[in-house]
Amino acid sequence: MVKLIMSFPNLLFSKSQINKAGETLIQPHPKFEEILHAFEVISNWRACHGYPMNTFQVTLRRRLKSFDSAIGAERLKRIPSIIDKLRLQQNMQLSRMQDIGGLRAVVKNMDDVNRLKKIYLSDKRVGHKLTRQDNYITKPKLDGYRSIHLIYKYFNNKNHDYDGLLIELQIRTKFQHIWATAVETMGTYLGQKLKSGQGDAKWREFFLISSAAFTYLEKTPKIPQYNKLNKEETYHELIKVEKELNALHIMRNYGLALKVVENKIGKANYYHLIILNSLKGTVAVKSYPKNAIQRASKDYLAIEKRIQNGEQIETVLVSAGDFRELKKAYPNYFFDMQGFIKNIEKIIQPRVSKN
Repeated sequence: MVKLIMSFPNLLFSKSQINKAGETLIQPHPKFEEILHAFEVISNWRACHGYPMNTFQVTLRRRLKSFDSAIGAERLKRIPSIIDKLRLQQNMQLSRMQDIGGLRAVVKNMDDVNRLKKIYLSDKRVGHKLTRQDNYITKPKLDGYRSIHLIYKYFNNKNHDYDGLLIELQIRTKFQHIWATAVETMGTYLGQKLKSGQGDAKWREFFLISSAAFTYLEKTPKIPQYNKLNKEETYHELIKVEKELNALHIMRNYGLALKVVENKIGKANYYHLIILNSLKGTVAVKSYPKNAIQRASKDYLAIEKRIQNGEQIETVLVSAGDFRELKKAYPNYFFDMQGFIKNIEKIIQPRVSKN
């Protein structure tokens, strides 16, 4: 019998069983029965992160109240993303994956990023252990990704059932957020894993130079590949690549294609299961109350099994407030790239009109 705390499940499998499940899903031709078992193991492992993630989100939302126009959200990592990460990082064990439970804080500017980071790092009352911090703003990733990641090992002195689970907090500005979600959105449209550094080289170049351009708007360290260019040279390189792709035109048209076919988010609901069908241009949102994490996780797994069987859909289980906040936190699931497009236009249009 599964023991429950606030309707959250207990872990039913050992670390070796969890790692074995991850190994099964990246094998070339696993047996059908092995796949089903691996999905069940990973689903339980992932759902257990809901309890510590809930603890962290209560703190995050309280802290964000003192920030202007901030967004807070949380999500349980998708199984396709878990599989991709295991394949890309060959030495990675599933039990040590740091972002199964992830929280996101989107704040207005770099001053707010640094202030929120300082709040977390200076809080001595937190019993959770900060195991790692990655500053991808001072040292951007090679694809242009920028954000701060704080990874905590959860600890609860009253209930030890979830001790040791890792929770990742991402802190990013609105510029960094619209860039990252635009990459994911175009990856969906192209059917390519741009987020993982794969897919069309020209689109990857476009997003890389876009990120480099945004560093000037935020006055943050340059993207390494464009260190030798000054501001205007970077902007004109952006204009050149955008023109070769006709990128903004394609992105605008893609964003107009979406139809929300289901949207029933009431005040009593806490978790939201987003199902995106990019072929049909539809998105459905199914919502659940806070005490229904197990039912939400079960439905989440059922859809992921359909994806594993080849169905061209995407899904994610998140918590992000009402429908407006949900769209702001996860615009990639709503084909929404307007924020990204508008800021690229602000860079491009004045310089094109001069010529």
